Amino acid sequence: MYSEKQADAIDLSHHLSDVSKARLVSPLKGLQKYMKPGTPPPDYFPFASLSGELLVPNSFPLSTSPSSSLSWFWRLFGSGKKEKTETVTVQKWPAQPGDLNLAQLLQYSPATGDSHLADIVKEFTDKVYQPAYKNYTTLVSAGNTDGWGRAALTLLNPGEGFLACEWTYASALASIKPWGVKPVPIAMDGQGMSSLDLRNTLANWDENARGMKRPHVMYIIPIGQNPTGATMQAQRKKEIYEICVNLVYVIIVEDDPYYFLQEGEYVPKAARVNVTQESDEEKFIASLAPSFLKYAFLLTSYLFAYWRVIRLDTFSKTVAPGCRLGWFTCNPLFAERLERAGETSTQSPCGFGQGMVAALLLHWHFEGYIRWLQALRLQYQARRDFFLDSLATEFHLDLAIGTLGQRQGARVCYASLKPQRVFSEKAALQGSTKPVFSFIPPSSGMFVWLKLHLEDFVTSPLSTLGYKQLEMKLWAELAEAGVLFGPGYIFSAADVSDDMHGDGHFRIAYSSASEEEVKKAVTIFGAVIRKFVLEL
Repeated sequence: MYSEKQADAIDLSHHLSDVSKARLVSPLKGLQKYMKPGTPPPDYFPFASLSGELLVPNSFPLSTSPSSSLSWFWRLFGSGKKEKTETVTVQKWPAQPGDLNLAQLLQYSPATGDSHLADIVKEFTDKVYQPAYKNYTTLVSAGNTDGWGRAALTLLNPGEGFLACEWTYASALASIKPWGVKPVPIAMDGQGMSSLDLRNTLANWDENARGMKRPHVMYIIPIGQNPTGATMQAQRKKEIYEICVNLVYVIIVEDDPYYFLQEGEYVPKAARVNVTQESDEEKFIASLAPSFLKYAFLLTSYLFAYWRVIRLDTFSKTVAPGCRLGWFTCNPLFAERLERAGETSTQSPCGFGQGMVAALLLHWHFEGYIRWLQALRLQYQARRDFFLDSLATEFHLDLAIGTLGQRQGARVCYASLKPQRVFSEKAALQGSTKPVFSFIPPSSGMFVWLKLHLEDFVTSPLSTLGYKQLEMKLWAELAEAGVLFGPGYIFSAADVSDDMHGDGHFRIAYSSASEEEVKKAVTIFGAVIRKFVLEL
């Protein structure tokens, strides 16, 4: 049963890797509690203060009207107009005891990070994610790449496997491949990881056939799933969490950088209406799909919670990626082991990044940051809508409900070539209703995941090419024309050989290009893929 009652986390030390179990407190870091072992004096830091001009929290509107969303953004920042800012300054020495100060921020520090930032993320986690057990711990990290690397090394031994979506973040796969740890792909549907395939995979695990023990770690991006843009809702998370408690004992590493970019369903331009949202932090938080942190399957005695989540948060998508700053949320045992791992690797995140982000959030307060996040979501929604509108202008889009595999239950757009006003056999093909690609409009994140239907157009002698080869052939022609997409095969949790047949993919980012750049890129894409399918 699920309960809102809060209990302590159960002992999960048997999930720790051999390396993690062997870690001791760093001798020098341990001494920092009592002395400053070999630290330079702050007098010699060449920074007397650190100042920044901050945008005000309401810099972006809470309206989805065209005049106040993406075009508003580009008029404001592209026209040279001075936006409204406020100044914050961090002095070298604190004016009052407990003030944020450079003497501390720029010094050798514990792997727990600056105390001001630690308090901020603890309060934020409590109010927004509402963890389902009381003795959870937050720990500052150097972002989610650092977070996943530390979590994986803390939980996994060489030769073991970890559960992951069949398509997942390429860098997460690449970062731990040298450790001899292998991903175990789980099928997906319109919400991301399929709970049905997860259950079947774990229940029917054969160690001899697989060559490894049944996995006890899961890596998952539930919101704005990278690369597909899927959003996992509460019921699916409950199903997955229950499997990880009742069927087998699995630790969930929840990598959630796109959590606040929950843009909602795409509405075609002709049916879209302008909406102005209310600036209400409670309603905004309630509108977000809950984190895995909110679920804790309790023992019938209610004495302990099966706390099986290590959540990874980051400021990369809400403040700036160059901050290299994020945090873990997990049980105290895992937090202590993750701290030990950080002491001798990344140590404390960069003091400049910690100082500026802490100063920003102390100045804005919780309410101001939530107001910023609420408007930020609408900005990304406008960017997504403009990109998909541009595809609808260049291609003929048909909407259908997916019935199989990853697309089951999802709205799928099938893109075919529009006819050209030229009377020829080639022009007839270019006006064919046969789709050249399809996609599920993303409901979160920064990316559109295109499924290519190139094999439907292939004729001899290219019929022997695998989907990776076709995908990269088209990718190269697009690159030569000045358009760069992410090749899909690099996001595959399963190995992809050159001659493997199937459907290729592209991951397309709609997060940073201007309207003019988007229009130009989509036009080039249309021209290149027209030529490409004619020559197959």
